[in-house]
Amino acid sequence: MDVILIAAVTANGMIARHRHEVVDWSLDLALFKKQTMGFPVILGSNTFDTLAVDLKGREIIVVHRNDDPAEVINRLKAERCFIIGGSHTYGRFAPFLTQIYITFHPLVFADGIPLFTGLQNELYLQFIAKIPVIKSAGIYQFQFKIIKP
Repeated sequence: MDVILIAAVTANGMIARHRHEVVDWSLDLALFKKQTMGFPVILGSNTFDTLAVDLKGREIIVVHRNDDPAEVINRLKAERCFIIGGSHTYGRFAPFLTQIYITFHPLVFADGIPLFTGLQNELYLQFIAKIPVIKSAGIYQFQFKIIKP
């Protein structure tokens, strides 16, 4: 199964300014919807509370601190799933990732939440593709495969 991290991040690698931020600065929502439609999405409870978009058409799995990522993934009956946030959830599911889809936005947060919290090991990436989001603004999604050492 493909386990794909998908995120919109600022130029300095932040996913939000604070844990209660409703993300309205993400310019790649149409691409996010197209890529995740019909697949399970896994997210933490704080991220679930901040959703500004409708996730109809996807199985929504809200995880909590005591949930075992391996068990969550093993229960799925899909060819792929998407990890959609937040920082702690990205960190906890990092050992199971097969791909990362990152869209960089033209923002720099002075005080923000990093993409990963609690990351235990480095992730080695191999470039797969660059998908245009808004060419005129220089916004692209970069897709990487996780290389297991």
